[in-house]
Amino acid sequence: MKILIVGDIVGAPGRQATARVVTRWRAAEKIDFVVANGENAAGGRGLTRALAQELMEIGVDVLTLGDHTWDQKDARAFLDKEERVIRPLNFSAESPGRGIVTVSTTSGVRITVVNAIGRVFMKPVDCPFHALDRVLKEEPSIARTIIVDFHAEATSEKIAMGRYLDGRVSVIVGTHTHVQTSDEAILPKGSAYITDLGMTGPKDSVIGMEVDGVTRAMITGIPERFEVAKNGVCLEGVVVDVEEATGTPRRITRIREFIE
Repeated sequence: MKILIVGDIVGAPGRQATARVVTRWRAAEKIDFVVANGENAAGGRGLTRALAQELMEIGVDVLTLGDHTWDQKDARAFLDKEERVIRPLNFSAESPGRGIVTVSTTSGVRITVVNAIGRVFMKPVDCPFHALDRVLKEEPSIARTIIVDFHAEATSEKIAMGRYLDGRVSVIVGTHTHVQTSDEAILPKGSAYITDLGMTGPKDSVIGMEVDGVTRAMITGIPERFEVAKNGVCLEGVVVDVEEATGTPRRITRIREFIE
């Protein structure tokens, strides 16, 4: 079974890249399941219900989120209703939505996707290690194939989480930095891992935003309204080959595909 996991989708260029690559890879590469981080899909900040539906219609099975979860005003309402869009499970227990979902592929294989967020250089949240421990022990309908999107800033925290979950889940992927790492591997106890999937959007940018605005803000210290860049659009992520019966990953392959 082949699973495509897509790095942070940024704005309209990222959605365009996702649509083109996912559609083609579903057919040509026989991809069985697609997970994508959509927390920057709405102009670089958050996700709307309409855009979530758009991404799922083109073949994304589950959308994960992160620190921009609440940036769009309709997020609170639709996260309670759309099970296939999940937010970090270690947000406050009073937060709308959920941090875990189990979905079946067209061939009937059950896959569980879990979303968590880091604490290093991020806003205060509950401990992601304890939160993941609880869900892995207590979730009654958890599948053999388990994918964790750990949305975190610090490389060290993501590597620690990978080692902590190694052998307990099928795949651990990092998101948030928009910079793809080259450390994809099968860890010692058998889980597939990468520190950061990278970004699906315009690479001619500063992590997806127009260069001039970001550099002005850094030089002057005056806040700027950042705009999504347009050029060098690509999809970054990984394809993981997983044994259907056991959820054991056989191979993880890092991908970067330009559409321009």
